[in-house]
Amino acid sequence: MKRLNTILYVILLSVSAVYAQVNVSVRLDSVGFFVGQQDGIELRVVMDSGQHLQLPRIKKGDMLLPDVEVIDVLKTDTQRINDGRRLEISQKYIITAWDSSLYRIPPFKVKVDDRVYESNPLAVKVLTVDVDTLHADKIFPPRDLQQVPFCWDDWKGIIYSVLGIVILSALAVYVARRMRNGKPVFSIIRIKKKLPPHQVALTEIEQIKTSRSWDSQEDNKEYYTRLTDTLRTYIQARYGFSAMEMTSGEIIQNLKEKGDSQSLSELRNIFSTADLVKFARFQPYNTENDNNLMAALRYINDTKVEADEQPEPEVVRKTDHERLHQVIVTHTIIILTVIICIGLSGWIVYRLYDLLS
Repeated sequence: MKRLNTILYVILLSVSAVYAQVNVSVRLDSVGFFVGQQDGIELRVVMDSGQHLQLPRIKKGDMLLPDVEVIDVLKTDTQRINDGRRLEISQKYIITAWDSSLYRIPPFKVKVDDRVYESNPLAVKVLTVDVDTLHADKIFPPRDLQQVPFCWDDWKGIIYSVLGIVILSALAVYVARRMRNGKPVFSIIRIKKKLPPHQVALTEIEQIKTSRSWDSQEDNKEYYTRLTDTLRTYIQARYGFSAMEMTSGEIIQNLKEKGDSQSLSELRNIFSTADLVKFARFQPYNTENDNNLMAALRYINDTKVEADEQPEPEVVRKTDHERLHQVIVTHTIIILTVIICIGLSGWIVYRLYDLLS
């Protein structure tokens, strides 16, 4: 029984030793290349997945040997093998040489946990280019650096993006300043047709006639106030003086000076009756009210001037709801503008790096 246990223990130790074994190897992509050309060295390490690996600290620009330079270090590649119990890690170095010779590259050293392992050494042959000394006229000196011609297709996206950023930035600054000063960013303008003064007056008188109610002193007062205000507004628009701020006598006197004495008698009677109703609590008969209404219609029709008025713009006053909606839209515009500018800036940096690298 002891002998069987011993055999099993030895077998387990052997298996553990196999799994714990670390293999380090290197190989060349090509065993020979010409001066100035490139070659690759691949370092490969196989170890257990639980072990810690430290690769050689070789970076771009280091010299492996005199005249043998590392010009690039590629990304480390890791693969799992044996159902994930083992790891195969490979690191590739790109080298070049500046003189022809047979170079012996010493072993690479890696550290796994606390132990150092070495790879096999390498030998690489760097060849020179044969020169035809018998035909020296065919040997040319190195050419100068050539300037790459400007290509519009490569730069148009960047140029358009820069212009877009400038325009969007100017828009954002303009909107922000308008908001800071409490001014609207944009105004709603609508075209409203301006009616001739007589049409406005006739429409108002028709509304007065429809809503007639003259049963009390207060009803008569409201009726004559609306009627005389309609006539004052019409006269002010028709003749161009401030009839709304004048007394009845001043309005009649100004109409006489304008040389328009037609229908002034009926107009004077309307204003006189209105003054009595408003200030002397006079109560006219319904027929008198009807007669004054018809007299106002006759006066307007007799003095009207037919003219084609051009529509003129009218700025619509915004309600609180419309102002809040404008603020929300304005902030949304600013946020979108900033996001677009950041995106365009990132794309420009990427394109410049791509073109100049």
